[in-house]
Amino acid sequence: MPMIETRDGTSLQVNDWGQGQPVVLIHGWPLNADSWEYQSVKLAEAGYRVVAYDRRGFGRSEQPFGGYDYDTLSDDLADVIAALHLKDAVIAGFSMGGGEVSRYMSRHGGKDVSKAMLISWVAPYMLKTDDNPDGVDASVFEDMKAGLRDDRQGFLQDFFKVFTGEGFFTGGVSDAARLWMWGMAMTASPKATLDCVDAFGTTDFRPDMAHFNVPTLIVHGDADKIVPIDGSGAKAAKMIADATYKVYDGAPHALTATHKDQLVDDMLVFLKG
Repeated sequence: MPMIETRDGTSLQVNDWGQGQPVVLIHGWPLNADSWEYQSVKLAEAGYRVVAYDRRGFGRSEQPFGGYDYDTLSDDLADVIAALHLKDAVIAGFSMGGGEVSRYMSRHGGKDVSKAMLISWVAPYMLKTDDNPDGVDASVFEDMKAGLRDDRQGFLQDFFKVFTGEGFFTGGVSDAARLWMWGMAMTASPKATLDCVDAFGTTDFRPDMAHFNVPTLIVHGDADKIVPIDGSGAKAAKMIADATYKVYDGAPHALTATHKDQLVDDMLVFLKG
C-alpha cells in the first residue's frame, strides 16, 4: 500500500489495484478506502485501475489537527492524481466524498478527469438556509457534533443503523458489516470526525456545479435519511449539464453496501458508455 505525501506534508494511504483506465474512489464519512471493497474488486476485475485512498485523518492516513476543509481535501485529491500520474481518470465520490469531486472540478479545473460518479453525495448544499429551504437544519449538525464529543463510539454505533437503513425493506446489512463500518470509523481521528461534519454540512457547492464539464453519473436512494434526496441528488441532477441520474427506490444512504450489486453494475455501464 503506497503512501503519498500531499503538498502540506500529510501522508495518505492509497490502494492501487489493477490496470487500465483509472477510477479513483473517494470514501464517505466516517469511513475509509476499505468501504469501497466490493466495488474495488469488481472494477479491477473488469479491467480498470482502481485507486482508493484514506482521506486525511481517517484510516491509515496521517491525522493532522487541521485541514478538513474542502479546498484542502480537493488539493489532496489533486496530489493523489498527480503522484500516480493518472490520465483520463474517472473520479467517484460517495457521500462526503462527492464534495471532493465537486471542489476538484472547480478548484482544479477537472484536470485529467474524463468522467465523474456521485453516489449519495452531499452536494449541492446540505445546510438549510433562506435560499436553500430543502436543506438540513443546522441543529442536526450541532447535535451530531455533541453526540460525537460525548460518546463517539455509541453515537456512531447508532448512526450506522440509519446509514444502512436497518429496518427498511430495501435496506439493512449484516451485523458483521455494520461492525466492520464501526471499526473503520474508530480508526479515524476524533478531530477529523468532528471537523468533517462542518465541512460536509455547511459547504456550499452550488457554484461548483457549473464546473462539471464531463459526463456525470448521479445515484441516490429516495429513502436516504442521512442526505435527503430532494436537496441533493435531485437538485444536483438539474444543475449538471451532462448528468445521468438514477434513483434507487426505497434505498437508504449506504448504497455501496446495501445495493452493492446494482451500484457496481450501473458504474460499469457508465464507465463503458
